[in-house]
Amino acid sequence: MNLLRTTGLILCLAPGMATAEITSAADAAKTASFDILSAKVTRSGDTLTFRMTTSGAAGAEVPAKTGTLAGAGVFAYVWPTSLDPATVGFEGGTGILALAATSHPDFDDTPLYDEDGDGDLANDGAQWHTHWVVLAPSTDCGPSNLAVRDIPEGQTPQLPATWPGLPLFIDSPDANPVLEASTISVSVAVTGAEGASYDGVTSALRVNADLHAPLLCVADVFDVASGDLSLPGKID
Repeated sequence: MNLLRTTGLILCLAPGMATAEITSAADAAKTASFDILSAKVTRSGDTLTFRMTTSGAAGAEVPAKTGTLAGAGVFAYVWPTSLDPATVGFEGGTGILALAATSHPDFDDTPLYDEDGDGDLANDGAQWHTHWVVLAPSTDCGPSNLAVRDIPEGQTPQLPATWPGLPLFIDSPDANPVLEASTISVSVAVTGAEGASYDGVTSALRVNADLHAPLLCVADVFDVASGDLSLPGKID
């Protein structure tokens, strides 16, 4: 799937048919834990709850550990949205704002939190955890043509207070994913999200083997809830 082409839809077009929940038929050819059956985002005041159900146990698969940051793999459950990145504290107008639940055993990018409770803040990357990311086109990312937006050396864009210090448009909010059987859900505080659109994606990302920009590319797309990244979901 060429995500660069569909990125244009996300940035430029409003969804044609809005729905409160996106559903997708099971596909036995896909890895069950990444085979999306439904994606939904609900709002209660200023709290958004992002949910995704899969054919198999959500979160059952994590990347193999390689022992190095360069070339490290990332698995992710992602909810791309039509929200401007400024909604959660990034520089506005910089790309596609998405919430992601990720696992990556080779590095830890949530330096403020001890997800496994062992007293070490820097060894929790394999634990499923939450990020806001800003996605942007990158022709250096292979077939996906999509990356987490880099921060070039010397530039100081607006970033959320819980930015983890990586040269990326990435935020590490204090919002733990909840995995229950075939469902993964994350609740986060967001102001001004009513009426925004969303979709659901399962994917793999990879750190550049040379640790140069683009630092983090979308390497593979496992499934898309809508089938075409048209963001048909609507936050009530």
